[in-house]
Amino acid sequence: MSGDGAIHAAVCCGVVVVAGEPATILLLRRWAAMDLPGARSSHTIPTPRGGGLPIVIGLLAAAALTRGAPAVPFAAGVSFFGALGFADDLRGLTAMRRLALQCAGSAGIAALLVAPLGVPLVVRVAAAVVAAVWVMGFVNAFNFMDGVNGISASHALIGGVAFACFGEWHSDPFLVASGLAIAVGCLAFLPWNAFRAQVFLGDVGSYALGAALSILALTAVLRRIPPEAAAGPLALYVADTAWTLQRRIRAGERWIEPHRTHTYQRWCDVGWSHQEVTLMTASATVLLSLLGAVSLTGDTLLRAEADLTGLAILAVYLCSPAFFGHPALARERARPRHARRSPGPEPRREHELQRERG
Repeated sequence: MSGDGAIHAAVCCGVVVVAGEPATILLLRRWAAMDLPGARSSHTIPTPRGGGLPIVIGLLAAAALTRGAPAVPFAAGVSFFGALGFADDLRGLTAMRRLALQCAGSAGIAALLVAPLGVPLVVRVAAAVVAAVWVMGFVNAFNFMDGVNGISASHALIGGVAFACFGEWHSDPFLVASGLAIAVGCLAFLPWNAFRAQVFLGDVGSYALGAALSILALTAVLRRIPPEAAAGPLALYVADTAWTLQRRIRAGERWIEPHRTHTYQRWCDVGWSHQEVTLMTASATVLLSLLGAVSLTGDTLLRAEADLTGLAILAVYLCSPAFFGHPALARERARPRHARRSPGPEPRREHELQRERG
């Protein structure tokens, strides 16, 4: 595929999202596919979920334009996990049924990925097991992290750009086309979700994007792109999910139940807005992607320094909620109790009351 072909695939995905999102929102409301706020939610008003459906359709259209053997597992992963997520958005699936379907889908995708490898059968089986665990694990991690406005679409955008750059460096047209398609599709979706969320990605979007990014990471490693480069755009999501999971298990909590104790959610709890959390986590992902790309230079010492710096950034991020509360909130908490503002009417309401009295 030429460079023009990659651009055409990306533009096609973006056009599908821009044209399809308004109709999708109307249909989701008609089907009552609404995300209702609860104790573990980060939003306060009912919002349609399933807005990632046009992204799934756009990525499949881009894969059809890309063609070639590498596009087959990519399209299979996006379509399977997108369909699974959409069924969950509309009807809801039990945890065991969802887990069984994820295992089956991940195994099939892994088999497609490792089948062309010219290695002994035992090695291919072992590689397929590792690939299946990775795909299923990252799909769930991506879904768990999709909890505030714009966060997952922003991270997928960054990941798509990163993999497109790796593909350009490695002269790999598939990585370029698929990465650009993910980036453009998510960029087209962000206006509907980043500020005043009119729709959420839903499981259809988070499952499909998680599958797409995990498959691109595996494809990059199989094409001999260094693992640090492939893992850089995904490292923050993996670290946050793994750290939260082990903390909940050690605390004796029922870790399979929904919660809001991820690091990014704890940032919200100490006073950061959705947009601030998205901006900070996206900035960290950009930095981790750049540090991962250092491995492409082939300089062993520089590569080791970049790896250690990336691990340090992840450690600071995971410990950050205890140290980086919102400045305004921190000042309010630091004031003596008697000096704090007492709750009362909002300024506009108080003004209206005074006018009525007058």
